[in-house]
Amino acid sequence: MKKAILNFTVFVLMFSCGATEKPTQNTKPLTIPNDGYWQQHVDYDMEIDMDVNTYQYVGKQKLVYTNNSPDVLNRVYYHLYFNAFQPGSEMDVRSRTIADPSPKIGDRISKLQPNEIGYIKVNSLKQNGKTISYETVGTVLEVKLDQPIQPGEKVTFDMDFDAQVPVQIRRSGRNNKEGVALSMTQWYPKLAEYDDEGWHADPYIAREFHGVWGDFDVKLTIDKNYVVGGTGYLKGDPKVSGNKKTLHFEAPNVHDFTWAADPDFIHDTLEMPNGPTLHFYYKKDLEPKYIENWKNLQPDTAKLMTYFSENIGQYPYDQYSVIQGGDGGMEYAMCTLITGQRSYGSLLGVTAHEMAHTWFQFLLATNEAKHEWMDEGFTSYISTLAENELSATKSDNPLNRSYRSYIALANSGYEQPLTTHADRYAYNQVYGAAAYSKGAVFIAQLGYIIGEENLKKTIKKYYEDFSFKHPKPMDVVRTAEKVTDLELDWYLMDFAQTTNTVDYGVKTVDGKSITLERIGLMPMPIDLSVTYTDGTTEAFYIPLQMMRGEKSTSATIIDDWAWAMPTYMFEAKKAVKSVEIDPSQMMADVKRENNAFTIE
Repeated sequence: MKKAILNFTVFVLMFSCGATEKPTQNTKPLTIPNDGYWQQHVDYDMEIDMDVNTYQYVGKQKLVYTNNSPDVLNRVYYHLYFNAFQPGSEMDVRSRTIADPSPKIGDRISKLQPNEIGYIKVNSLKQNGKTISYETVGTVLEVKLDQPIQPGEKVTFDMDFDAQVPVQIRRSGRNNKEGVALSMTQWYPKLAEYDDEGWHADPYIAREFHGVWGDFDVKLTIDKNYVVGGTGYLKGDPKVSGNKKTLHFEAPNVHDFTWAADPDFIHDTLEMPNGPTLHFYYKKDLEPKYIENWKNLQPDTAKLMTYFSENIGQYPYDQYSVIQGGDGGMEYAMCTLITGQRSYGSLLGVTAHEMAHTWFQFLLATNEAKHEWMDEGFTSYISTLAENELSATKSDNPLNRSYRSYIALANSGYEQPLTTHADRYAYNQVYGAAAYSKGAVFIAQLGYIIGEENLKKTIKKYYEDFSFKHPKPMDVVRTAEKVTDLELDWYLMDFAQTTNTVDYGVKTVDGKSITLERIGLMPMPIDLSVTYTDGTTEAFYIPLQMMRGEKSTSATIIDDWAWAMPTYMFEAKKAVKSVEIDPSQMMADVKRENNAFTIE
């Protein structure tokens, strides 16, 4: 894409395991409430044998699936993500035809040789011991069931498969640019999610993932010299046989399982008071300055863990791992894979962002394909605040960069609504600005609307009510409504489901009379600062009528402003010198130059 196409700068954080035997009792079990909500459950039992010389592996998978839905299921679907890394795949073609391809992908997939591609080949599949038919369609395995799965029924699927790890291109792969041997993410046949909206068997084209909650039991056999970090707790000592060892991992109540391995990993641990144990895996042949960064990262990671646990909700597992690997930064169950040859600021930033994803998407497991902004945006919001908290020089408005990025997007003419499927954005840059920046502004601006203290309560209540579930956008808004007793559906509708913009201006000031105007289509309550000719100032608050209430404020509260009224006039107490709308700049007004008016 030519630079002229998008006349805005996208401030996108493209940041996107470790094992000790630990008890698992502090993971939160799912309890189905009496409100009609349900979600599926799946337990994986896998035995994997990896050949580190050919990068091929064979697997046996026993999958117990519980249909908690009220529906009869005639089909099931599996994701076969590694099939994306083949010439002619949807990921390959999309990368070569989108106007602004990701530099990580470009045309690299199209050039892969047979021994460099990725694949997962299903060799057999049985349902309750009986062979069933299936078809591989790109990155999805379509399975037609001989016996439909009834509501409340458990069924067992047994699968044999073999696979090949692709050359590192996007997230997963072998021999990444920093020399990490194996970054094993989305590497196994993974059952697709079914919910009240039906199946979510999306092809793997570029974006992220959605999965079914359950328990994993994984036995991994690999070269005995390889150091392995991954999701789950290591059960007992590895069993060595010849040149290989078998490691046994158990991961309770997760919706993914990831691991990474390299013969030259350093493995450090840091035990936090009252848990969890933090694990760090990084290459011992890094330059000394990078080794020092990884050492310095460890106490700061503990601070990040404390910040997120205190400001969102308690981290529920007994370990978390930061692993060198992948192609940048990406979150997974109990861990993250990040590239490690970075400045310290960059290393801390990517760790903060990916760790924050543990809460926003992993524990609050939104569908990232449909609601990518709840994943990336909420994570960007809280990780930005966490980094600012750790910084020696704190910013008064650490989210300013997200606001500037969103406002540039809104004024560019290329914005698409946040209801856009993650793969359907016309430009990667538009996706980035929408998911990361506008998503962060959504939650930050909610604080402007309901008050910062209520926002803090909302985030904690949201985590309390929806962790270990699959929340949707309305769940966030309804949580805020329950905390505040305000009506907020208009906010979700205008800001997330349309490209309507906030644009308020000071129209006229005449003596004590102030007239404001609404120029954009999106309504908002208004914070207003008035400076009088005698040098004194006064803060005013204009409630939005459709909110049916107002936030707690020390400002002078005046009459409501109904949305359909394009102008609003009121009389101040004294002669006015200047007026400013939203002095905090936490309202995402897309044309700030008309927010202030001064009588010369």
